[in-house]
Amino acid sequence: MTVSKLLRVVHRDFSYFFAGMILLYSVTGILLNHAKDWNPYFSIVVKTLNVKVPTDSSRVNNQLLLDVFSPFGEQEIRSFYYPDSQTLKVFLKDGTATVDLGTQTALVEKSVRRPILYQLNMMHRNRPGTWWTWFSDIFAVGLILITATGLFLIKGKNGITRRGAILVVAGLLLPLIAMFVFF
Repeated sequence: MTVSKLLRVVHRDFSYFFAGMILLYSVTGILLNHAKDWNPYFSIVVKTLNVKVPTDSSRVNNQLLLDVFSPFGEQEIRSFYYPDSQTLKVFLKDGTATVDLGTQTALVEKSVRRPILYQLNMMHRNRPGTWWTWFSDIFAVGLILITATGLFLIKGKNGITRRGAILVVAGLLLPLIAMFVFF
């Protein structure tokens, strides 16, 4: 087998094998790059509920609040406090409820995991555990091999010795300039 043929085989097979991972890391990378614009992990659900909470603070406890909020699907009251005489702040399992004691309405804000995106982002951030770290390392080595073999696939004026070299240098210059300008 010639070197050229070996490079093509390695490049092709590693590209096919890691295509799913390349897509996963690309999509989640975009999501994580824009985390300041939106939360790729959670969405905030806001709803207003009619509740009946005693205005006498001495009667309010976690069990009473659980009885008030359990019809709305709440299973746990973490704590509560009174920021002022007309407001009760309740900390729920995945959010908060602000109760207006005068109108007996509660503004509930809950964090809800975004399906699929949450799990994909956790994979991108290397959270599944040691085995995933090893797979991610193998993936990184695979990307190095795909890149290295790809550099030498095309010969002639569009290959690595001419046009390809210019493009590789240009591609390296951009992150290097950014590194020195921004960091």
